Amino acid sequence: MDAVLRELLVRQLDHWLPGALHRSRRATLALSYAGDPGTAEAALRVVAGFADRLRGRRLTVLVLTGGGPEVPARLGAVEATLPADVAVHVVPGDPARLPVVLKAAGAAGAPLLTLVDGGAPDPALLAATTTGRPAEVLLTTAATVALRPALTAAGFPLVAEVELVPVDGSPARRVAFGTGLDKSLEAFKDALWAADGSGDVPADGSGAIRYRDPAGGLLDVAGPPAAGPLRDELLAELTRHGPRTVTELRRHALTATAYRAGDAGRALTELLDTGAVTRDPEHGRLGGDVLISAVPAPDARSTA
Repeated sequence: MDAVLRELLVRQLDHWLPGALHRSRRATLALSYAGDPGTAEAALRVVAGFADRLRGRRLTVLVLTGGGPEVPARLGAVEATLPADVAVHVVPGDPARLPVVLKAAGAAGAPLLTLVDGGAPDPALLAATTTGRPAEVLLTTAATVALRPALTAAGFPLVAEVELVPVDGSPARRVAFGTGLDKSLEAFKDALWAADGSGDVPADGSGAIRYRDPAGGLLDVAGPPAAGPLRDELLAELTRHGPRTVTELRRHALTATAYRAGDAGRALTELLDTGAVTRDPEHGRLGGDVLISAVPAPDARSTA
């Protein structure tokens, strides 16, 4: 589980950092978590890989951790490889201190990516993560805690969440991403399907996970995502709300399910092939402005 979350952060950071450095002369990466400092180590290694792009920029890395005194020493070895443009601050404490730490670091008004691993979606904490311009947050917590409402209320216009379910039956976790940028949300979904943590899975498979889609189904991470659950969800969306354009259905897949926007095309093609939906116009490319409608079930047509 930790390996998957770490890989998600690394992949998202790899997408976020070039854009942040292009938009602004300063940016902040805030990591708040408990336990193994491997997450922060991995993040600092990603930062080191962008050393050439950091010239003339200022990146502040805040590490808020409940770990012991060995954490600064362990991170110090990686920090020594970073250019002078990167300032790393290790601060003891839990996620509740994040608003104070972000304010002290002057994170407001510039690109801000925040990881909160294991913290409750407290309104004050989430409000602090929205002060960046732009602001993005990767949040993990117990599977029983819904994160989408809290992130939406905090002001993130684009939110995706999914449950990580270990195959070995150990406790599941919920992970959510909030942003205002379509490309960032798409990058998160790409990372989600690439980050299976397979390099750290023992031979007995005890580290393997599945994703529980917000619609309820369990999805295997290995290989391309199965189209069946997305077919069912898109058909249900059409039944609930009436005809939708392909663009609208792609957005629904991106924000309301564990799938990517691109996966909607395959699911819609299969729905059209089975006659479950129709399209207008009937022919041509399945472009964004094509209108998709659900075909009423036979019993519904007979009673109409």
